[in-house]
Order: sequence, then structure tokens, then C-alpha cells
Amino acid sequence: MELCYSCATTTTTTTTTTPTFLQLKPSLVSLSLSNTLVQLNTTKNNTLFIPHKLSTSSRHFSLLQPQSSRLLTRFAASSSSTAYDTVQDQLPADIEVTETQEPNSRIRLSVEVPPAVCEDCYKRVMNEFMKQSKVPGFRPGKKVPESILLSYVGKQNARKATIESVLKRTLPHAMSSVTGRALKDSIRIVTKFSDMEETYSSLNSLRYDIIVDVAPEVKWIPEGGYKNLKIVVQIDSEIDAHKASEQELKRRHKSLGLLRIVTDRGLQIGDVVVLDISATTIDQDESNIRKIPSAETKGFNFDTEDGDKVLPGFLDSIIGIQQGETKSFPLVFPESWKQENLRGVHAQFTVECKELFYRDLPELDDSIADKLLPGCTTLEQVKESLLQKCLEVEQTAKEQATDNAILDQLRKMIEVDIPQSLLEEQGRQFYGAKLLEIQANMKLNEQQLASLSSPRAVNEYLENQKENITNIIKQNLAVGDIFKRENLQFPTEELVKEVENSIAEFKRHKQDYDEERVKEQVQEILEGAKVLEWLREHAEIEYTTR
Repeated sequence: MELCYSCATTTTTTTTTTPTFLQLKPSLVSLSLSNTLVQLNTTKNNTLFIPHKLSTSSRHFSLLQPQSSRLLTRFAASSSSTAYDTVQDQLPADIEVTETQEPNSRIRLSVEVPPAVCEDCYKRVMNEFMKQSKVPGFRPGKKVPESILLSYVGKQNARKATIESVLKRTLPHAMSSVTGRALKDSIRIVTKFSDMEETYSSLNSLRYDIIVDVAPEVKWIPEGGYKNLKIVVQIDSEIDAHKASEQELKRRHKSLGLLRIVTDRGLQIGDVVVLDISATTIDQDESNIRKIPSAETKGFNFDTEDGDKVLPGFLDSIIGIQQGETKSFPLVFPESWKQENLRGVHAQFTVECKELFYRDLPELDDSIADKLLPGCTTLEQVKESLLQKCLEVEQTAKEQATDNAILDQLRKMIEVDIPQSLLEEQGRQFYGAKLLEIQANMKLNEQQLASLSSPRAVNEYLENQKENITNIIKQNLAVGDIFKRENLQFPTEELVKEVENSIAEFKRHKQDYDEERVKEQVQEILEGAKVLEWLREHAEIEYTTR
């Protein structure tokens, strides 16, 4: 629990000592006067990208774009880790490919390779063996009878090499129907190698199945419904610029004051008090009375002007308390409380006043203008400058809330079968971004990092966050589909500039990067920004205050 809820209306962060209890409201969206767009992703070799920003973006877009718009095909058989060449080699006979649609935008390709192709591959393999093998009794390159060559290299090795040759030559032909649709790293041969060996040995032909995820098809309900969006955007009253600027002026004024010890009276509104706090549950059965550990705190600095941010009744109950005095009083946690286990709980609080201070503030006039905001000579200039900054924050928050509402509406308007490979790829990218944030905040050691990076930890995250990841992918697929449908564009020079800025950021942090991946990311972010801009212009938007 927390004593105070977080209010993101000020332009400067205030550091306070806050106990871990009494949170009344969920924290508001954090706002910043520096408008940056951060994109976290991974390079192709799974090296985490550091955060970077796009200088031309007006605010943060929560668009972590899936790579489905950049369809790269990589062929890899389950029987080996070899990446097969995508160049189609001329075959002596046609192969037969049967395509079957499966759930989650997955396609099964059943491939039948005739004996003529297998025989041709066998001859190629044997010729290659003959060139490379040093068979005793035969000069290098001299023709070796097939029976002798087989006894030298082994029939099983020749069979395995022939099957691999068949796969390498036929895969590009088999994949031709999904070229341009296949998602990278999703293509795999699911037929066991042992089964292929058995078929080849008995029939001199080959059969194998390929599973591949393809770019999902976005279906709008209703069709083209995104063109006539009706959005209701709820704005928190706390982000009101005039109210926020007044609070910021008050905070800056208080920071110039001195705290003086109160000796002749009790606590009043405006004072700062240092408290030791504890609480127990109230129960008629004394055997059920228990402590509330999260309510225990010592040396808590409480500014009484923040009384509207604490547990209802807490401030009123301690008004008048004097230094050294202890008060005990009952309070009830509201049903809207953040911690579900404390909702409706009757608690007995015990509060001891350790120290009591009042603020000795300078006169709020032109004489302290420069101290309130450097460069200002009058109080009016300070008020106007703070208001302008808060208006910028208010506008940014309003635009961000609008974008979020639009994105949320878009995901509800589409039907799409999300491929498992795409779900896992995006989930791993989000988890990588989360690890980056944790590492930046607490500097994990190698053991901690290894534990958090383990397959078990990643899989638990994917399972727990599946719904959230799915929603983000749906939003991004909807945005990408609109960009394509409406033939939207952005200046090429903007892409070039942002790529250069991003790469410069990586170099500044001495981080590895993949230039092509950076370009893809930047392009996707710019596409997302363009789509949101287009949607805002064409949508009917209503703003309400909560």
C-alpha cells in the first residue's frame, strides 16, 4: 500500500519519503515536458536494442510493431540447422505440393518428391563424394565403381546426404506458393528424418510436411469501419493546465521556505509532520486481531497539504496532535482500495508524532521571481511560463489519450488469426524491453540476469501476458492495414533523418545495432504516427473529464 497516490500534473518531480500503504487512486499516466518516442526491440542476433527516440515525433506512441510487414523467409529443416538456399534449382520432374490451411494463420505444405528427382539428387551426391573422397587404390578424381564408393562412405551416410540434397533442391519449389507471405523464422519441416529415410529406402521417393506461419489477414467489422470512428476520450481532471500550474507554483514557493519547529501548538493544515505509524485489524474476536505490515512505517514525512491524497479520515484524525503525543483511531479502507485484501477492512491506527514543523515562507511577489523560475523578473512571468509548460503537457496528454482510445477501438474492430510465431516474437521483444528497464534501474548481476533470461522465466511471461501481447499485435496489424489501404506516405528524408539519429544514439551508448533492423523499426514507427494522424483527422472525437 502507499500513503499517497501519484499525481502526474506537475512539471517537476518531488522527492518524498512515502510509506508503502494507503493508496487511494491508481497512478495517473506519467507526463514529461520532453516529448520523446522510445522504441525497444531486439537485433537479429537477439542483442537488446537500447532505447532511442525519434526527434520529429510529437509524443509517445505505444506502437511496438510486429515484423509481419517485413516478410523475410528463412528455410530451416528440423532435421538439421542448415539454412537452405532459396534459389530454385531446375528439377528433372515436378514435385507435388498440397496446401492445407490450419488455425492461427498457419499453412501445412505436404510435399511429394517423385523418384526421378530423388535419383538425380543421388547421382549428384555420389559425384560429389567421388570428387572429395580419397578411396584407397584410386587416384583422386578417378571414377570409382559405385559399390566400392558406397562401401567406403557408407550406405547410411549416402542416404542421409541424398535426402538433404532433395530437401535443399525442392524446398524453394515447395515454398513458392507462400513466397512473400511467410513469416521469418516460422518455417520448419515437421516430418521426422527417420520417416523420410524409411520412405526413401522403400519407395525411392520422398514425402515431407512443412509448417509455415503466414502474414495474418485483417478482417474489419464492419468493413472499412475505421473510416468513421466515433471515439469518447476520458481525460483526468488532474491534468488541467491551470490547476497544474498553480500546484507547481505552490510547490516551488514551498521549496524556498524554511521548516521551523512547532513548540506551542498542535498540528495544523500547512504543517509538515514526522510520524511513526502502525495499524491492526479490528475484530470482536481478539484472537483474530492481526497487524497490517504494509501500514507500518517509521519517520514518515507527511505534508498536510497532501491530505486529499491519503486514506479518507487519516488527516482529520491527526489534526491537533503535538510533538511526542500518540493518537489511536479507527479507519475503514474503502471498497475501491488498491489492495483487494484490505477493501472494507476496519483498522485501528496508532500514530506517534515524532517532529512537527511549520513553513516560514517568503512573500510571494516579484522579489523571488528569479528563484521560482530562473530568467523571470516578475511573478506574472513565472505564472505565464509555468502555465505554458503545463499547457504543453496537457496537450500531449490529451493527444496520447486520444491515440490510446483510437488504438483500443481499432483492435475491437478487427478479426485476425495471430500466428504463434508472431505472438512469441513480440512477447520476447516486450520481455527484452522489460529486462532493459529492470537492468537500468537496479543493475542486475550475472546470476540475476541469467535467471530472468531463462526459458522458464520468458515462457511464464508469455503465458501471463498473452492477452496483452495479443491486443498490442492486433492494434499494430490494424494500423499497418490502414496504412496500406489508404496509401499513406511520409517524406523519405524524414526516414533518413530518424535512422541517422537512432544510429547515432546507439553509437553514443557504444551499443551494437543492425542498421537494416533500425530502418525497419523507424519506418514502422513513422507509419504508425501517420496512421494515427489520419485517423484523428477523420474520426469524430468527444472529450469527457473524469
